[in-house]
Amino acid sequence: MEHSGEIERDSQLYRMRHSLSHILAQAVLDMRPGSTLGFGPPIRDGLYYDFILSAPVTEEDFPELEKRMKKILKRGSRFDREELEYDAAMQRLDDMNEPYKREYAEELFVKHNLKTLSFYRNGPFLDMCEGPHVNTSKEIPRDAFKIRNVAGAYWRGNADNIMMTRIYVWAFSSKEILDNHVDSYLLALERDHKKLGRELGIYTIDNDIGKGLPLWLPNGTVIRDEIEKLAKELEFQAGYQRVSTPDLAKIGLYYQTGHLPYYSDHMYPTMEVMENSISEEGEDKLIKESYVLRPMNCPHHHKVFSSQPRSYRDLPVRLAEYGQVYRWEDSGAVGGLVRVRGMCMNDAHIYCTREQIKDEFKAVMSMYNDAYRILGLDEYFVRFSRWDPEDPKGKEKYVDDPDAWAESEQILREVLNELQIDYKDAPGEAAFYGPKVDIQFPTVTGRDESVSTVQLDFAVPGRLGLKYVGADGEEHTPYCIHRAPFSTHERLVAFLLEHFGGAFPTWLAPLQVQVLTVSEHFDDYGNALVASLRKHYVRAEMATSNETVPKKIRAGTTRKIPNLLIVGEREQEEGTVTLRRYGEREQHTMAYADFETALLKTIGERALQFLLPE
Repeated sequence: MEHSGEIERDSQLYRMRHSLSHILAQAVLDMRPGSTLGFGPPIRDGLYYDFILSAPVTEEDFPELEKRMKKILKRGSRFDREELEYDAAMQRLDDMNEPYKREYAEELFVKHNLKTLSFYRNGPFLDMCEGPHVNTSKEIPRDAFKIRNVAGAYWRGNADNIMMTRIYVWAFSSKEILDNHVDSYLLALERDHKKLGRELGIYTIDNDIGKGLPLWLPNGTVIRDEIEKLAKELEFQAGYQRVSTPDLAKIGLYYQTGHLPYYSDHMYPTMEVMENSISEEGEDKLIKESYVLRPMNCPHHHKVFSSQPRSYRDLPVRLAEYGQVYRWEDSGAVGGLVRVRGMCMNDAHIYCTREQIKDEFKAVMSMYNDAYRILGLDEYFVRFSRWDPEDPKGKEKYVDDPDAWAESEQILREVLNELQIDYKDAPGEAAFYGPKVDIQFPTVTGRDESVSTVQLDFAVPGRLGLKYVGADGEEHTPYCIHRAPFSTHERLVAFLLEHFGGAFPTWLAPLQVQVLTVSEHFDDYGNALVASLRKHYVRAEMATSNETVPKKIRAGTTRKIPNLLIVGEREQEEGTVTLRRYGEREQHTMAYADFETALLKTIGERALQFLLPE
């Protein structure tokens, strides 16, 4: 599909989108004379261009802007390339009155030692651009693009720079593909977790609490609790031990682990406090201590491991925790539940010998498969995230130990091959302390989201002096496997909201059963049903309104309640219920005892569909 994944730079689709970005810029300059250009690259489903506009462009202007673009395409023009050396290129950009392009050109010449820069002309429009482009604008279909939206974007993605206007355009090779993509996009908007989160009462963000710090409402807390319960059961069966650790630590711990200074940009500011201390002479004195909110759980778990002597017979040691962590994400990146500043991470750390790495990795991947099966997730791909020895900033990003990198990556590659798992190679995506395997899921909005990760750490245990006594009686440093099958509560709930469209399976639904009575005369029977269900810890309630049954059904459907029980005179007399499932028109009347048995089985097995009695 044209809207998924990256497109090859030399492909016709890439050239078409890149060329259409120039057509967009030409139309904008025609409509808003005096505007200034930023960048205009192709992207996975089309293109965008950044502008400093002489007057705003709004959604009301889209038809006119599209009309101008189609008129330019209809005229047809060649895309001609010209190479200019420094003086000529700078003069050209001055003549074009393009200060932002000039700034970037200066950087390319001076910092990157380019000898020439390329410019492309199509008709009267001229732009500094590397290309590639189509030969002529007639190669671009006039009915296969559509302006999507306008957004703000900082020049070169830096919040310290000026805010520009970014115009997004969908662009494909045919009208049919465009129409299908737009339909999918509109469906994705309906499933957007921020929209569903508001409508279903999942979470809220309050400015008095802080940006990126979600408050989980009762419905959202139910989902969190059910996911955590599932994780604990899977981990218990796999031999994990649960621990609980504090949300902050002395800053020195993060220097020991190596997270600082690498991670300082993503940490909340240091807290300085004065604490009492006893000197060697026995005198009280005040000393200054520095604390930080933890951005990850692993340093705390390392300290749990080192809290007692360990033997090779004790290994592997598997420590698990849903631990709250805090990360200072850029303001522009924070949004909804996908990117937050306070998150609860489904973390575990496995301390093992080198010989145990493969088996532990395979057990983790098996646990992931069990979790995905339960959640009904079967469309994903595996990314093997490695270090990049060619990266000029490699020594700043990664532990400088090429032999350890080579050995660790070889171990993980063998694991993936032995499990017959296809994977995408991703150099430059490793953690600073070792390679990792990321599980990527496509979302309904078209992006790929990392839902799970498992990482091999060959560096940090040694930095903290973690040891175990081997069979030879000598001390050895363990390896550490970091794993998080459910990512964070925040990211996973966002993903599941969009995946299920808010219509969760019964075991995960905030409200599992709602009883609707035909009239108040049957409320006693309805309340008795609710009481019976709640004795089994089923989340059930009565519909309290005095509306008609059809209106009660519509209200329950709006709330996406999976099971509505309709009861009236016949049901009361016969001890039955009439079940109406979310999204289904067919109703099922059955004995209440049969319904209860089927419901408890559905919940107990975490079934995706209701297990109707035979």
